[in-house]
Amino acid sequence: MLALRYVQGDATSPQAAGPKVIAHVCNDLGGWGKGFVLAVSRRWPEPERDYRAWHRERAGNDLGLGAVRVIQVRPDTWVANMIGQHGMRTGSKGPPIRYDALDHCLATLADRAVALAASVHMPRIGAGLAGGRWDRIEPLIITNLCARDISTTVYDFT
Repeated sequence: MLALRYVQGDATSPQAAGPKVIAHVCNDLGGWGKGFVLAVSRRWPEPERDYRAWHRERAGNDLGLGAVRVIQVRPDTWVANMIGQHGMRTGSKGPPIRYDALDHCLATLADRAVALAASVHMPRIGAGLAGGRWDRIEPLIITNLCARDISTTVYDFT
């Protein structure tokens, strides 16, 4: 099993050679405009465009908690839009993060990373606007990615 690696830096600028997938958590309401998605959109228009179309056409597709779309943004780089957040605000059912959906997303992400022979790069997914606890999220990453020998790096923005 590979260790989960932590570095200071920008997850939209992965520090690795070879194929890379940048993973992040999206909500199920079609909202894209705060948090890490702003950094993604500053670098590449494709992930936001794909997410908005995916949401707009949700009646006829799989958009929902636990779904993942992987969008190629460069010859060796993809962005994984993972639906692991229900809504955008903390309410009576707690924060927007849905740990079971995130677990499912990470399992799907692992399959895609293996198929692409890619490393995975991410900020502290689900622990920002989604309101999740890192002590619950980190084990999901380790179980789904590191345990499958997928090189995984978490970026703490400086």
